Amino acid sequence: MKAVVVIPTYNEKENVPRLSQAVLSQDPAIEILFVDDNSPDGTGKIIDELVSCSPRIHVIHRPGKRGLGSAYREGFNVALAMGADYVIEMDADFSHDPAVLPEFIKAAQESDLVIGSRYLNGVSVVNWPIRRLILSYCASVYTRWVTGLQLWDCTSGFKCFRRSTLESIDLRRVTSDGYSFQIEMNFRCMEKGLRMSEIPIIFIDRHAGSSKMSRKIVREAVVMVWKLRLQSMISHFRRN
Repeated sequence: MKAVVVIPTYNEKENVPRLSQAVLSQDPAIEILFVDDNSPDGTGKIIDELVSCSPRIHVIHRPGKRGLGSAYREGFNVALAMGADYVIEMDADFSHDPAVLPEFIKAAQESDLVIGSRYLNGVSVVNWPIRRLILSYCASVYTRWVTGLQLWDCTSGFKCFRRSTLESIDLRRVTSDGYSFQIEMNFRCMEKGLRMSEIPIIFIDRHAGSSKMSRKIVREAVVMVWKLRLQSMISHFRRN
């Protein structure tokens, strides 16, 4: 069993050394694949040093900032080529607790996609401004209403895919970023009739660095859910 944790990075030099240690200590079957978008703060150089010290750490260097969705798509393809049985999405800022990784892998024995949910048992978010918390929660409610996804946390970026799940999805069709990427991947799994489950997590706002959230990302998510719904309706119409 091999699990590859795909971690996009942009200006995360303060986090990657400690995060690498925390992730690898969870299970000897876990490896890390960083996807660095030419971070101006030297994150890529630090990752190269980590790679030289451990055969379980890998990196993709990209020439510039291309977006979260693009980083994950490229990372997924490389992780599959590495022979990963499970591919895990994770943020680089410690908002996702590495200690939960074994629980993801365990849950993935019975599910094709396991999502770390901030809203499964009430609200499990620490240090977020109330405005952002309301935005995130309402985004999940809105997404469920428009798309029909039966998930409490539709925009979570902490999740685990089985190899067969990613192989069944044409990643070239998945073109969105940010919140939208998470929603679209969930929707593609629903389209395929795959088994999705949620496990509770506690989301803690970043330890260092700055948030990558922007109004553009929010606007994209608002539009994307209707785009997915329309595509689904057209496909259903053509089949019938």
